[in-house]
Amino acid sequence: MRAFLTGPFIRLVPVVLVVLALQRTILTEVTFRGVVLPLALAFAASVGAGAGSERGAIAGFVVGLMYDLAAGTPLGLTGLVFALAAFIAGYAFVFTPVPPWWLSALFAAIGATIGELAQPVARTLIGSDGWFDQRLVTILPVAFVSTAIVAPLLVPVGRWCMGVKRPRWRAIPD
Repeated sequence: MRAFLTGPFIRLVPVVLVVLALQRTILTEVTFRGVVLPLALAFAASVGAGAGSERGAIAGFVVGLMYDLAAGTPLGLTGLVFALAAFIAGYAFVFTPVPPWWLSALFAAIGATIGELAQPVARTLIGSDGWFDQRLVTILPVAFVSTAIVAPLLVPVGRWCMGVKRPRWRAIPD
């Protein structure tokens, strides 16, 4: 019981509720060239960039499921897309065991952009037509830049949510 109460799920859900509240209220009015800034996707990708691919994919799926429940979209579709984005963002750990802030922000932006690109692909696969259009040329750069800007703030929050601590290197192991 203690592991559940101190585990990542108890920390992740309230933070995602705040992120979704911001996404569904304030950020619907704040647009750049008609594109709503994807804070929920940026958070999922930032968790992946801060906690690694596997933990990021789990957190991304939870964020996506909660987004589906809030938005009324097909349940699990956004979860799979956000899990993919977080998994790709977690590849920052392939290059270094402790990625610097700029590398985490870069991989979070790449993951969010791929997630934004995967959204119309997933919607097309389930039969929702008309998702590929010229707006995608505007949406992808906005998703990349906005995620790169907010990722340095979201990566530590995502790392805390998933209970990931930075490793302490020692010359002689205990």
